[in-house]
Amino acid sequence: MTNPKEWTLRLRAEDRGMFIDIRDGLKTVETRAATPRYRAIRKGDVLVFTCGRGRLRRKIARVRVFRTVGALAKAVPVRRVMPAVRSLGEMRTIYRGYPGYREKIRRYGIIAFDMIEL
Repeated sequence: MTNPKEWTLRLRAEDRGMFIDIRDGLKTVETRAATPRYRAIRKGDVLVFTCGRGRLRRKIARVRVFRTVGALAKAVPVRRVMPAVRSLGEMRTIYRGYPGYREKIRRYGIIAFDMIEL
């Protein structure tokens, strides 16, 4: 196996709640549109989350790619991805709020990283 690589993922100030959920162990799955950049991330790599001056590191335990947000929600409980969200509809609304995400997910799918503390 190759050496684990570190990947920096920046969270916007308005997404500070997600950063806190990762820190507190409530959010255990990080998702992104499965663009070529994110498809290069592998099990064993490390995600470095930054939000303002905050910084967290989590090891990737598993990587899965889904064709749709609905397929993701069937395989992974919504609360593990977005702890404050109560439904698939709410989750879809949040993804649509990210610039360009609707089109990126339609084109590339969505990738899910199961995370564990280092």
